Amino acid sequence: HVQLVESGGGSVQAGGSLTLSCVTSGYTRSRHCMGWFRQAPGKEREGVASIDSDGTTTYADVVKGRFIISRDNRKKTLYLQMNKVKPEDTAMYYCAAQWSPISQPLVESEYNIWGQGTQVTVS
Repeated sequence: HVQLVESGGGSVQAGGSLTLSCVTSGYTRSRHCMGWFRQAPGKEREGVASIDSDGTTTYADVVKGRFIISRDNRKKTLYLQMNKVKPEDTAMYYCAAQWSPISQPLVESEYNIWGQGTQVTVS
């Protein structure tokens, strides 16, 4: 049984930085893709960033140049470094995984394993 557990959310001032973590437990596969999504109140969940097992990263245009996705395979941990945050980055952030290659890494329906989320508030 695979579980994803996010942490690191909180309140931060605009222009500041925050790093989210997502720890994976249970069975994993060598070929996979992991991503960060977010959902603001009243809005649909949107893809923020992804990284596949080859290390290829994809970013949404709204965070490109500000956010960095990375992972530590030894620790089975996925990270999202958020820099120069803006009030519009306020949302619940979710970690997601798919244990096979996917074609659209920022599309919610491509993933079948989700964490519970961690709240980020930018003021």
